[in-house]
Parts: sequence; structure tokens; C-alpha cells
Amino acid sequence: MEPRAVAETVVVLSQVLEVTSDHVAEAESCGGVGGSSGGGVWRGLGFIRMQQQEFLLWLHPDPELHVNFTGVDGKSLPRCIQLTDDIASEWRQACGDNVNEPANYFEVLINNELTQAGGLATGEGAAGSAGAAGSYGEQVVQIKPQRVSMQLRLDQTTTPPPSVSHPPPSLAEESLNMQVTFRQAEDYPVDLYYLMDLSNSMKDDKESLSKLGIELATEMDKITRNFKLGFGSFVDKTVMPYVSTVPQKLVEPCSECAAPYGFKNALSLNRDASIFAEKVQEAPVSGNLDAPEGGFDAIMQAIVCQEQIEWRQEARRLLLFSTDAGFHYAGDGKLGGIVKPNDGECHLNERGEYTHSVLQDYPSVSQINQVAKLHKINLIFAVTREQSAVYSRLAQMIEGSSQGELTQNSSNVVQLVKDEYAKITSKVELKDNATSPVIIKYYSKCKGITEKETSECKGLFVGDQVEFRAEITVDKCPEDPSEWNQVIGIYPVGLRESLIIDLEMICNCPCERPGDEGYEVASDECSGHGTYQCGVCDCDKGYLGSRCECGSSTPWGVGGSFDDSSCRQTNTSAICSGRGTCTCGECKCNERENPNERVDGDFCECTNFLCNRFNGKLCGGLDHGECVCNKCQCKPGWTGDNCMCEDSKDQCMNPHHMKVSHPSYLLGGSGQICKGKCLPYKPCVQCQVFKTGELTPEECLDNCTQFNSTIVDVLCGTEFKCVDFKECVQCRVFETGPLSEDPEECANCSILVSWVTGQPFANYSINVTEYLEGTQWWQSRERKSLA
Repeated sequence: MEPRAVAETVVVLSQVLEVTSDHVAEAESCGGVGGSSGGGVWRGLGFIRMQQQEFLLWLHPDPELHVNFTGVDGKSLPRCIQLTDDIASEWRQACGDNVNEPANYFEVLINNELTQAGGLATGEGAAGSAGAAGSYGEQVVQIKPQRVSMQLRLDQTTTPPPSVSHPPPSLAEESLNMQVTFRQAEDYPVDLYYLMDLSNSMKDDKESLSKLGIELATEMDKITRNFKLGFGSFVDKTVMPYVSTVPQKLVEPCSECAAPYGFKNALSLNRDASIFAEKVQEAPVSGNLDAPEGGFDAIMQAIVCQEQIEWRQEARRLLLFSTDAGFHYAGDGKLGGIVKPNDGECHLNERGEYTHSVLQDYPSVSQINQVAKLHKINLIFAVTREQSAVYSRLAQMIEGSSQGELTQNSSNVVQLVKDEYAKITSKVELKDNATSPVIIKYYSKCKGITEKETSECKGLFVGDQVEFRAEITVDKCPEDPSEWNQVIGIYPVGLRESLIIDLEMICNCPCERPGDEGYEVASDECSGHGTYQCGVCDCDKGYLGSRCECGSSTPWGVGGSFDDSSCRQTNTSAICSGRGTCTCGECKCNERENPNERVDGDFCECTNFLCNRFNGKLCGGLDHGECVCNKCQCKPGWTGDNCMCEDSKDQCMNPHHMKVSHPSYLLGGSGQICKGKCLPYKPCVQCQVFKTGELTPEECLDNCTQFNSTIVDVLCGTEFKCVDFKECVQCRVFETGPLSEDPEECANCSILVSWVTGQPFANYSINVTEYLEGTQWWQSRERKSLA
């Protein structure tokens, strides 16, 4: 089943037949609908999501009744609603069992109790003993639960309380929260592997470490009685320009120095501190040429060579990296002609020597971070003051790592290890490997009283217990159905324990899956050419139609393809004018939700609802006209593209002074001339009456031959309102009603009204002052005024 193209299906009705493009348009108007099948049939979706909202969509089993359905009270209910609509309860009651609305599902699979404080006994640890704290005979549990199973709907957070393993739908809709508990066990095993730069400049540091090895083990025994130490060293790649390739220098690069090497594992993890001190003392220093060292090669091998180093599965793994120089990283190998990228694999021989030093490049920072996360290694960069800034930034890029400062001879190494271990164990940080579209947020009070969004708690001591609330959401369904089931791990940084989540995203419905009663292959409902799913036919390749009745053997199908030209009015027009579906070469027009609205025509090109409106009514209302094939057909007495103008000249007549010899365009019942009908005459009126405007006298004679314009003097006391010349300038006819009946108020009122023969030029305001100033008529008026 292909994922939906526009919206993600969450719930589907069990009684659904077909969704055509008009249903899609209707659903889009209230939120959206799903996509089409591989065979081209629109699927009926009962529960859809669009733009972060949920909608319910109902399709009647009878295709003729896809518009709406009847509620329990006999009232017609819309087919598409939003879950938050007031009508939702009536909708659910009317649909009854036909709605399949699965709830979020949650179940705890493994929930072992946390290891009690002081509950571990001492004992010798075995390398690689999975599931045991160094073969103590007891599995250490520091996080609970250990495994859960959940099914999530889109944008439905779920994390139920401890007492709820399978919440009912009402709970699943309340955004439940899963509790994650962490408590660090006492005497939890610790593996410390000391990785040391043994270039000649670190000679005194090596001497200090050999002397302090036993003290280091003693101090760590005070923290945990299950402690192991290991030791390895590194120099650099044994090619130019990293070391001198002069034959003598390759044997003895400096006085009392051993031959250079990449990395050596001198001592695998061991509980005997005296052997550790002995191995450190025996390790010879060497020499190289350039300042940066090959420490990244050594870190990679020390992490990935799990069996050779003998890292324990259930232990806190510390890798202490000690140097007084910088580091080479990916790309630097090209300086020595080494271009093969680091493969991140273990390459130690039986003597513990790195065999691929000159065969592959240094690893990158991201590779180091990746393997450190994978193998739960806490890296501690113990460096001199000169290198602190560089390694401090590096520690920020590697999960679970930290940086401490060594003295010049490493005499403070014991205190440094204690401090860094305390820093690591005094906090817990939860992380996960969830990828889009799964989103996990963490909330905790830590040791306070106010919950906040955080995945980290600090200031903890061994035995302290902290609670986290995990909020898990799925914001969309992946396009690939194989990604609808995922296994996600939530883990404390630096520890191998984790909470495993078996997540199933609810991206389709049960009736879309083989084995469900609503799923039937080669169904008779689909003419034997498709799979019946959730009441909809998913047609086989080469077939279309609501029941897969159209195939390559029909006249519509040619050579296995389908010709839709008979459903297009022109070559460039949309199929069925975008208002229907092309079924077997004929347009099936969409049905409207409003029973009074129709779509018809051979190409669904006609409607009775897409006409111009006046006062919010189609064609001005039933009294003015009706909508026929997208155009208004006006009733007698009305005209215009929306039947807004009364086909009468009575209200254009001035019984005292005016005549209209031809029909005019009137605004029905308002006494105002329809706007825009006189404006085209403006240039001719200007040139004929006032000798102004855009037309030259010659153009006026040539273009204005259909009528003559004259000036009519309109006296005061009529029904028309005018503006006094002295006040300025403009005069309109048929504007806001009559003047005052008091003759004193209009004693000086004399206006000009321009007329076009048979057509009142009343919608254009004439600036009389501008047009007449300077004319003989105007000068005569001015002389009278001065007298």
C-alpha cells in the first residue's frame, strides 16, 4: 500500500466504496484527503490528518449518497467534519460501529527492578560477559523499564503511567507520559584503559605513571571494588613526514629510544595493579618529527578491539588519553601518501600491534564520536596546559568525553582520574537513537521540585534515583512502509544499559492488511481485477474505475494505456474541467454537498453555482435571474452580467429639464445610474463641450460622430444636489438626494449638467472651474459677481 500523497490515514470506515475528485475537493476544503492507488482509484478515507488537525470523513456505501448522511434525529449531517466540531458527537453516534478509530497502545514487556544499593558482591570480572556485572552472578539494573511496546497515531503523544499497560482510547487521547527511572548502582564495575603518548617528550610522564599505578588502583578501589586497569601506547605512522625514514632513525630515532610505531596494546584490562605498573615501566619511549601525534589511530583501535582490550559488557568504560601534543586526523595521511580512508575496524596482531598504520588514513572526529557512542566509552583527555584549549573543544564533539589538565610530569594523574570519574558519575544524561519522524522529549525534576524539559540531571551521588518523563510523538508517516516499525533505544550516556522501544506507527488501517475481513484479493466487488480494501478497490495494473471495470480490453484502453482525450473539452483543458473523473472515457461529474448545486455537461463544464453575484446572491437572487452553465440568465426587467441593473429609464428622468431618448443602465431601485456606463464618453464630451481633453480637434471630429454633447443649466430647487461654483468645482447628478426645500440655501446655485444624446453623462464628475475658466461664459459670470 502506497503512503498517502496529501494526508496520512489514521482511521478508515469499514463501509466505504469510492472517493472521486469532487470528494477530494470537498475534503480539501475542510482539511485534505488521501492520495490515489496505483491503479488510479481514489481511496475512501475515514479518518484523515491535514495541517496538524484531524478530520473524520464518511462515505456512504451507496455511491449515489456520498454527499451526506442522516443522523439519529433525522437531521442531515455533513460527510466531512473536524474532530473538534460541536457536531462530532452526533457524527459518531450516527456512524456507530462503522468507524474504526484505534487508540494508542502501550505495554511494558520487561520491567526488572533496579539493583539495590550495596547489593553487589565482589568477584573477578570476565571479559565480554554480556548481561553480568563482571560475572557477579547478578545482572546490574540501573534503568527501568527495560523494554516496552507501543503503537502510535500521528501527533498523539503517549507514555502511560506505570499502572497502565494497555490504556483505553480515552486515556490514549490524553497525551500520557512514560516514566523512565535511573539509579546508579554502588560498586558498579569500572574498566580504565590508559592510552599514553610515548614520544620522547613524555618520558618523565611515563616514569610518574609507573610509580603511581598501584596508588591509582588503590584509590579506584575506594570507589568500586570491581576495578580493572589496562595500558597501551602510541607514537605515529612510520612514514615521512611523521617520522624520519633514515634507516638508522627508523631503528633508533633518539638516544635510548625504541623504533617508532603506531599503537601497541601492552596490557589488556586486568585487576592486578602491580602488573600495570610493570608494563608501564617496560614500555620504551620513541621519537617522531612533527608535533601532532597519531593518537586518533590509537583511540580507534583501543575502542573497536573489544576482545583484545577485554572490555566488559557491563562496566563503565573509561579511556584515558594522555599526551602533550596535538593530533592528526582524517586527511593528514595524504601527506605521507596514505589515501585509503580509515575503515573503523580492529587491526591488531597477536602481539597487540596496529598492523594498518601505514595502510590507511587517520580516523575523523566524527568516526571517533561514532565508535565511542556505539561502544559506550567515556573518553578522558588528560593533557598538558598548552593543549587544554584544543582538547577541551574536542571533548565537546565526542559524546561522553571530558578533558582534564596534567602537570608537566603527570604527577597529578591519580587525582585527575578521581576528579574526572566523579564528574562523569555525578550526572546522568539520557539520549536516544530516534530519527525523524519520531520525536522524543524529556522532562525531569532531577533533585528539585519543579519539572522542566531536560534530558540531564547533575549533582548526583551513587545510589541517587531520578525520574524522567519521556514524551514520544510521531509527526508524519514515512513514505517507505518498511519504516513504520522501528526499534528505538533510550540510554544513559556512557552505559550499555538501555530502554528498548518497539514502536509501530499507525499509518494505515487493519482492513488494508492481508488477513483482515475487509481485505480481499481479486474481489468480485472489483470485477476480479483488484483488491478490495476498506470498501475501496485497489485496481490491478492496467485497470481503473470504482470497480476496476475499465481495462485495456475496453475501447478506452489502447495498448494497455488509457486515452482521456474524450474527457477533455480541448487539448489544454483539465480532465472533466476539473469537476469530475474520467471513467471508461466518459466524465462522471462530481456531486455537491449542497443538494441544490449541480455540475453537468459532457465535460462537467457547466454549474449552476459559479455565476456572478450581486448583494451576495447568485445573479442578484431568484427575482432577478438564474445561473445556467456558469452564466446569468436575467429575467425580464433586469440586465447585466449579474442581473443587477433594472432595464428601465423611469428613474433617469428629470421631470423638469431632462429627456432620455434611449435606454440607460440603471441601478435597480436606487435612482443612480450604473457606474462605468458613461465613462467611455468622457473624451468626446470634453472635446465637444469644453474643447479640452486628450483628443485633438481633428480626432474629436473623426471619433465623436455618434452623438453631440450640450450644456444644460439646472436651476435650484430641483431634486438634484449640486456644488456651488464658488465652493469649487464639481457637480454630479443623481447623487445623494434633493437639496433643502428652503430657497435661501440655494439662491446662488447654478450647475452644469453634461448630456450625451440619449445617455445621461452623470457618472463622470466634471470640474467646471477647470473647464470653463477663461471662457466668454465664465468671464461674463465673473463680471456679474463683481458688480
